[in-house]
Amino acid sequence: MARVPAVAGQFYEDDPKALRRQIEGCYTHRLGPGAIARLQRGPRELRGLVVPHAGLMYSGPVAAHAYAALARDGFPEVVVIFGPNHTGLGAGIAVGSVDWETPLGVMPCERDLARQVALQRPASEDMVAHRFEHSIEVQLPFLLHLGNPPPFVPICLGEQDIDHAMAIGEVVRNAISGRDALVIASSDFSHYIPKQEAYRKDKLAYDEILKGDVRGFWRAVRDHGITMCGYGPVMAMMTAIGPGRTQFLKYATSGDVAPMEDVVGYCSIAIYRS
Repeated sequence: MARVPAVAGQFYEDDPKALRRQIEGCYTHRLGPGAIARLQRGPRELRGLVVPHAGLMYSGPVAAHAYAALARDGFPEVVVIFGPNHTGLGAGIAVGSVDWETPLGVMPCERDLARQVALQRPASEDMVAHRFEHSIEVQLPFLLHLGNPPPFVPICLGEQDIDHAMAIGEVVRNAISGRDALVIASSDFSHYIPKQEAYRKDKLAYDEILKGDVRGFWRAVRDHGITMCGYGPVMAMMTAIGPGRTQFLKYATSGDVAPMEDVVGYCSIAIYRS
C-alpha cells in the first residue's frame, strides 16, 4: 500500500523526463543556485531546512537552494518532513506510515520511526490528512532527483499553535536522538500581499529563525500578521533539532518569477550542527 501523488501534473510535471528537466531548470534559474545539484559525500552537519512548497514554476528556484545545500552535505540516515495541513482533513497532527509514489519513483517511509512518533501525544497515525495535501509531496521530487534517498517520516500539522508545534517537535527530537537525521519544515511565507510588504514582513519572520528563537518567531508571525502557511512546521523543526548554526540561503517572491500585483513569499534556510 502506498500513497499516490495528489498534485502531480499541477504543482510539478507528472512525466518523469519532464519533471527531471523542470527540477534541473529550478537549479539553473536566475533565482536558483546556478548549477544542478549533485549528491556528495559531505560532512553531514546539516540538521534542518526551511523549504517552500508552491508550484515548482514559482517556488522551485528558491527550494533548489535548500536541496543544493543538502547535496553538498550528503544524505542523512533518515528524513522527517513537517508540512502544514491546507485541506483541514484528518488528524490534527498526522503521521504517515506508508511509502509515497512519485513520478520519479517511490519515497520509502521509515515505518518504525513513524510509528514510534505516532504513539506519542499529540501525534496520531493517520493518512487521511496526507491524501490530498501538497506541502510534503512537493519536496519529494527534489529528494529523489538527488539519487536513492533515505527513508522518511511525513508529519502533517493541522494544529499549528506553539504548544502543539513544540510538543511534536519534542517527540521527534527524542525519537531521532542518536540518529543522523535531517528535519525539513515545508512552508511558504506571506500570501497575496504587495511585493515590498512581503519582503518587509517575511524578513521579520526569517530573522527570528536565523536567531534560532522559536518563541521570537512565533511572536513575529502572530504580532505582525505574517500569513505563513507552515509556521507550525517551522517551530516543530526548530524544536526537534535544537540550536545550531543557521545559514540564510535565498528569499524571493512569486512576483520575482512573474509579474503580479500580489505575491507569495518563499525562503530557504539551512541549520547546521553548532
